[in-house]
Amino acid sequence: MQDKLIGREQEKAILLKALQSKRAEMVSIIGRRRIGKTFLVQTTYKDHIAFEMTGIQNAPRTEQLQNFAIQLTKYSKSTFPLTIPQNWLSAFYLLSEFLEPKQQNKRVVVFLDELPWAATPKSGFLRGLSWFWNSWATHKNMVVVICGSAASWMIQKVVNHTGGLHNRITRRIHLNPFTLSETEQYLKVNNKVKLNRYHILQLYMAMGGIPHYLKEVEAGKSAIQNIEDICFSETGLLRDEFSNLYTALFEHADNHIAIIRALAQKRQGMNRTELIKTAKLPNGGSVTKALTELQQSGFIDIFYPYGNKKNNKLFRLMDEYSIFYLQFIENNTKELNNLWKQLSQTQPYKIWCGYAFENICLRHIPQIKKALSIGGVYSVSSTFSKKGKGKEKGTQIDLLLDRNDQVINIFEIKHYNKEFTISKSYAENLRNKRHIFEETTKTRKHLFLTMITTFGMIENEHSLGLIDQTLTMNDLFEGG
Repeated sequence: MQDKLIGREQEKAILLKALQSKRAEMVSIIGRRRIGKTFLVQTTYKDHIAFEMTGIQNAPRTEQLQNFAIQLTKYSKSTFPLTIPQNWLSAFYLLSEFLEPKQQNKRVVVFLDELPWAATPKSGFLRGLSWFWNSWATHKNMVVVICGSAASWMIQKVVNHTGGLHNRITRRIHLNPFTLSETEQYLKVNNKVKLNRYHILQLYMAMGGIPHYLKEVEAGKSAIQNIEDICFSETGLLRDEFSNLYTALFEHADNHIAIIRALAQKRQGMNRTELIKTAKLPNGGSVTKALTELQQSGFIDIFYPYGNKKNNKLFRLMDEYSIFYLQFIENNTKELNNLWKQLSQTQPYKIWCGYAFENICLRHIPQIKKALSIGGVYSVSSTFSKKGKGKEKGTQIDLLLDRNDQVINIFEIKHYNKEFTISKSYAENLRNKRHIFEETTKTRKHLFLTMITTFGMIENEHSLGLIDQTLTMNDLFEGG
């Protein structure tokens, strides 16, 4: 039984508009590996795809052309002989000949998946695609969909193409991981999983909202049991996914992996100087390229300090699986019974929970704004830190919302396995945090101290008059 398409409402609408259009359309879809790009296209366009080809990873041009010929023979139902074209111009000419009679009767779709793998260096693939679009397809009743997991390659080589494909993309889709709400729906509908939200949160913290990873979650097992099977067992999908993840997306992925490993060491993120030193990389264009590619693919994100001081921007690792792998899987490859259950009782587990929960909150800013009833208020998210000097205390704030209605939310994010209680010392720390921010920034805006916890907060004499608003993980599960 085929999975049902969960979420993706905006993306599906874009594809349907392209299908209903009266002109030829070229749609680019970008999204990291395992995100569900292929499934989105095949499900939405299932009755309209006249030709589909997926590039082969690390294959030379000859094999890519052979792959094309095999697919053309398949879709033509042997009306075309299995002849391998000599080059991509000839290949796309054959495709146009095959499609000519089809597009006259109904609107057809050509789906070219994993384009970066097919368009090998000096292969002439993009020139052939340019000819196909400019000389033939642009005048026909059709949609051409091009997909790629290597987001930066897609943006540089196709979306921002300076040759024959320049400004030819008519619609763009950037496919993101599932939100918590979509993850909950996916597990319920496709996996028949009936777990409460705390268990779903634990799964999300370990593997993120990646559909292909979530597909492994089994009904009748707890989050701990599923993580044990998927991440630590010898046959688990995610036990060695890290070794394939970056090399499948980026050429010369050593720099990318070094950056990921460096950022995993500091939860608040690093500036460029600190990152280069930690990763032991030369300061130059290769690092800039790797950082850009990692950001465009969604593995890292950039956070600006309050006041938008761009020179002090921080790079932060956001990929849940990479964080989890480097923290727990990489150094725990021995087959041990209930390994994750044992690890989940340790102090490193508690530290990781805090880091992972913070990242999830940063991913769900629209949901947080909705819960605060400020969805329509323009706001800018940022961070704040001040180092202590002598007797002067420092502080760190991982999330601020600077709002246009003259308010700033200072967020305190706390992962806890039950309702959280603020102690006298914790309350004093929060007061100092708010005071240091107010004194340092000289802001005239009103400050709201806002708690985000898993199960909420027990009000007591230390929280009254201090905490203005309290959100729980349930708020993160609401649609943004």
